[in-house]
Amino acid sequence: MSLKIRLTRGGAKKRPYYRIVVADARAPRDGRFIEKIGSYDPMKAKDAPDRVVLDLEKAKDWLAKGAQPTDRVLRFLDAAGLAKRPARNNPNKAVPGEKAKERAEKNAAKSAAPAEAEA
Repeated sequence: MSLKIRLTRGGAKKRPYYRIVVADARAPRDGRFIEKIGSYDPMKAKDAPDRVVLDLEKAKDWLAKGAQPTDRVLRFLDAAGLAKRPARNNPNKAVPGEKAKERAEKNAAKSAAPAEAEA
């Protein structure tokens, strides 16, 4: 059985509130879970002490049992000092796509044409 430490969504529409749970990877996101180990309230300020509430002992036990945290939960565990989140690097993220390159070339050609006519 593959275990995940992940978020389940609660709260009202446009007012999210998440529970940090340990669940079987095959279970639905907001469905069956094994144990609740914390909560996360994204509506609170980033420096609020109760924005992320996490039972560190339970989290440590589940990590020792082989539970895999999702990326968001791994951020919380990294901030708590339980797990190390590797830095990510995507150098191609800022590179424009094919269509954007074509538009840039057309705009450059249009702006170059009036400049040549004046000279």
